[in-house]
Amino acid sequence: MKRVAILIVLMTIIGSCSTYNSGELVGVEGRKSYAEPDPFGMVPIPTGSFVMGPSDQDVTWTQNSTSRTVAVDAFWMDETEITNNEYRQYVNWVRDSIIRKELAIQGIEDFILKDGEGQPFEDRDGEPIINWEPSLDASKDKEGNITQIIEDLGIYYSGADRLSYISREINVTKLIYNYYWVDLTQASRAANRFHLDYSGGSTDPVVQYGGTVTRPNGDQEEVTSRASFVNKDWSLVYPDTLVWISDFTYSYNEPMANMYFRSPSYDNYPVVGITWKQALAFSNWRTHYLNWSPVRSDQPVVQDYRLPIEAEWEYAARGGLDHSMYPWGGVYLRNKLGCFIANFKPLRGNYTDDGSMYPARVGYYGVPNEFGLYDMAGNVAEWTITAYDPSAYVFSHDMNPYYNYNAKPDDPPVLKRKVVRGGSWKDIARYLQVSTRDYEYQDTAKSYIGFRCVRSYLGDN
Repeated sequence: MKRVAILIVLMTIIGSCSTYNSGELVGVEGRKSYAEPDPFGMVPIPTGSFVMGPSDQDVTWTQNSTSRTVAVDAFWMDETEITNNEYRQYVNWVRDSIIRKELAIQGIEDFILKDGEGQPFEDRDGEPIINWEPSLDASKDKEGNITQIIEDLGIYYSGADRLSYISREINVTKLIYNYYWVDLTQASRAANRFHLDYSGGSTDPVVQYGGTVTRPNGDQEEVTSRASFVNKDWSLVYPDTLVWISDFTYSYNEPMANMYFRSPSYDNYPVVGITWKQALAFSNWRTHYLNWSPVRSDQPVVQDYRLPIEAEWEYAARGGLDHSMYPWGGVYLRNKLGCFIANFKPLRGNYTDDGSMYPARVGYYGVPNEFGLYDMAGNVAEWTITAYDPSAYVFSHDMNPYYNYNAKPDDPPVLKRKVVRGGSWKDIARYLQVSTRDYEYQDTAKSYIGFRCVRSYLGDN
């Protein structure tokens, strides 16, 4: 009786403080309407359906021969591929975060993020969360602590490993992005869901989990709590610049290996030499980088950045022009002036008739497609998040069709194939068709594969 009396008093107090006291269902008071702001550099792709796969105009050779009508939800998509300069922002952030975290671990107070009571914030591993406000300017480091710690970390090559004495060279082996991600697929399995156990005789049930989860390295673990579905992963950050040499036998591409990612002249060119897993890590970083400010100011966060599913990519590339062969519509590769409108390999041994020998600046060729997207054909091919299977069109759903497999390190190569779309500067025209599928291995980087991100739309568009 005492508990019931207290409950009645609390309800009376709460009811008296609320504007809505009529007993009607009116929702939670105080929640403001929210309109998702347009993300910088992205264009909206509306909800729609289309015929996915080859049409009667496409060439007979293709990686798939099935066509089907599918529907995709609205999403945002980068209007161009991620550029060298955009990716460099990620590289520099990881470099600075490693330095700042070490400064925080070493106990330099300014680099430790603290709450209002002066207590340091800690991450899931119990390490201090870094503070981004203090400067890393060595000229302001009167005691030399920052300079010495950077030197001890080995962020820059030194000694015999330093090949240039004109400028500092970043140590690519030290730039590792550690991150967490939640495996909702494994969490959704019936065997892994929690259940309430009343067998202990108490009126309060005990929450129990069952089942197992598979870690990215292949280890199996029992599910003990919600934390079991959180995976910790890591990725090297720096692009593999040697792909310019390793991709082509008996071909002199050393100038591209030396300068393509390094020189400001290539800042607005698509980043290449990025593996599928590196593109995933970049998307994870981009999400947390954007959401950091809203979380601290108690504002709504947005959907995660990610790679597009294959159906999203093809739908976006078509630009609403169903049954078209290329993103610009029609069957021709030249405009009315006779100029090529994409960057690809026009003729055997001739890479230059389209105006470029290697990747070109993003958006260099012509106008965007009907959705406002540039370079959805040619320039560089693009990673999707979808795993490659020749039969995926048959067994995948017709609503946001999606097939993925998180390959483990010891899995055979056939399970590490990921869908690549769009064709590139070194490909012939048939790879430029919006329906053509291709694949590459998730741990492989190429000089002709880049990526762009998407973000699911909040609400209905």
